Amino acid sequence: MARRYSRRPMELSLLTVAIVFGAIFLVELPDKTFIATLVLATRFRPLFVWIGVSLAFLVQTLVAVSVGGLLAQLPRRPVEVFAAVMFLVGGVLLLRGASKADEEEKEAEEEFSHKGAATAVGLKAIGVSFGVLFLAEWGDLSQILTATLVLRYHEPLSVFLGAFLALVVISGLATILGRVLLARVKLATIRRVGGTVCLLLALVTALEIVGVFHR
Repeated sequence: MARRYSRRPMELSLLTVAIVFGAIFLVELPDKTFIATLVLATRFRPLFVWIGVSLAFLVQTLVAVSVGGLLAQLPRRPVEVFAAVMFLVGGVLLLRGASKADEEEKEAEEEFSHKGAATAVGLKAIGVSFGVLFLAEWGDLSQILTATLVLRYHEPLSVFLGAFLALVVISGLATILGRVLLARVKLATIRRVGGTVCLLLALVTALEIVGVFHR
């Protein structure tokens, strides 16, 4: 039986964009990628870092959405079960890692402080920032979650916009206000909130699978 969805894949849903933006924002903010961007911004001009990081996020998001779109062509029920499991796994990982957030923050800062040329400027600084974040983000939880959100909503355009905008905003915050945010907001708290959001998405998807309610 053919699948029936309320929207065509390339239609834009502002609600989906907002949901995806919030989910990716909460998952990515306490991630090592934020720390990497912050460290790079202390070595190069923040604008060049933001451009390089944003380009890396653009490629990563396109890959994640493409993978999600391909998986969405599979039979509906197995896809929905897989999506629910991935949300569950993501939530558990975030909640379990919350207690180690501060320690991982220090490790990530030390790791990325040794990457890249300290004298890089212009296109070279953009290239270094792109390379560092591209490698750091590959296979990251936010990338997996982006692909899973495509399976959840079957709206690749909306998911792409929501995820990419969230990542661009986070990289902007890291380059401009990174130290201030880390001083005022605990990464452990953000991870717990992000983990809770993932668990809620897993629960909602599971309830849809068993027919409690429908999209």
